[in-house]
Amino acid sequence: MSENLLLDEMTWPEVEAAINLGTTTVVIAVGAVEQHGPHLPLLVDAVRGDRLAVEVARRLGNSLAAPTIRVGCSEHHMGFAGTLTLRRSTLEAICTDYAVSLARHGFTRLCFVPSHGGNFGPLEEMLPDLRAAVGPDCKVDAYTDLIGFVALWEAALLEVAPELVGRVGGHADIAETSEILCIRPDLVREERAEKGHIEAFDDELKTRIFEDGFRSVTSNGILGDARGATEEIGLACISHAADGIARSLRV
Repeated sequence: MSENLLLDEMTWPEVEAAINLGTTTVVIAVGAVEQHGPHLPLLVDAVRGDRLAVEVARRLGNSLAAPTIRVGCSEHHMGFAGTLTLRRSTLEAICTDYAVSLARHGFTRLCFVPSHGGNFGPLEEMLPDLRAAVGPDCKVDAYTDLIGFVALWEAALLEVAPELVGRVGGHADIAETSEILCIRPDLVREERAEKGHIEAFDDELKTRIFEDGFRSVTSNGILGDARGATEEIGLACISHAADGIARSLRV
């Protein structure tokens, strides 16, 4: 990528010039620092957010990627050591301050993109308040379809490794592990990758996880199966995810 889309790597005159030339959309990833099984580091959703924001910004056009909000709502992962979590009110305050700051500089569209499952619901709930905070001259949107997001990973596997699509589960699985092989391969403990809880990710499973905690469903912190991850699968998952999110945000 020749053009740098990272807002925080630009100087203020570069940002001002970009706005004046029509780059008026900002993509903000909302990640997490939480457990991802015995084989992946806690920063998975934060660094996935870094990559996803840039990929979505590139697809939307005339867009920049803001610094990822690295910690999110992860109460349902607190049964595993190391997880950090924000209160919903704290996350909303951070998102509001991001949005108001960017709107004051003249950005006219803000797109919040969760890279962690626990942020989808809170983002959907806070959208009316975020829109009210920035006023009528700035549009605020968010991608909030968690089940649809997992389906994007399944579509990627069907394309490049259809025999392994059953290993997609939604967390620390073959899809997420493969993405990290593309982004931070040095942090993947491939020899520790294993099978987790195997079940279709639907509304019933989602409710159980958020109400009773992740550990009530999976003892090792994996939904799906992490085995068989490859860089090729990771690139396909990143591409399908960014395509699907950008498509949704264009509507």
